[in-house]
Amino acid sequence: MTPVAPPEEYCGTFSAAKLLGLSVGTIQGMVEKNELHAWKTKGGHRRISMDSIRAYQRQHGFAETTDKLRLLKVLVVEDDAPTLELFKTTFGSWDMPVDVSLMSSAMEALMDINNLKPDVLITDLNMPGVNGFELLRTLRANPSFSTMVMVAMTGLSQAEVMEHGGLPAHTVAVQKPVDMRWCQGFIAAMVALRSSGTEVSSS
Repeated sequence: MTPVAPPEEYCGTFSAAKLLGLSVGTIQGMVEKNELHAWKTKGGHRRISMDSIRAYQRQHGFAETTDKLRLLKVLVVEDDAPTLELFKTTFGSWDMPVDVSLMSSAMEALMDINNLKPDVLITDLNMPGVNGFELLRTLRANPSFSTMVMVAMTGLSQAEVMEHGGLPAHTVAVQKPVDMRWCQGFIAAMVALRSSGTEVSSS
């Protein structure tokens, strides 16, 4: 895989597979053969250039659905492997223009957040090491992420959340286990805002 400078538009391997109607394994093989331009973030997550996806569509006579498409970038941070797998399966079943990245720790998220620049962050609060409270406060204090929508997943009571200092302003709190029907509706609303030309914002 030839390193390239990160372009402004990109998506993950899973989203590229959905856009091209191919398997994730096929996409990975195309990247290794330099048929698609890609690079890896500091956390080791592969990003694929949307320009190279469009070029592949043109070369193979696909309808270029990506020209007007701006994927909603969602980052899910959850240390529980079964829950993370549930998010992966659930997001994969939706027919929505969403590029989801899945990470198992807040530290991993902090390493890659500047490259990913997600529109929506969904994070667990109770995690080892850097917890979700610290992750949310760090990002909310950074002007670069002032418009990012933040969703906190927790099994803690409101009183227990307050014992940890509460949540940053404009954070959406969701009780665990998360209702995936609610999650689908929430993400669909974010996609609708993006499609209408309204900037997705935390306020």
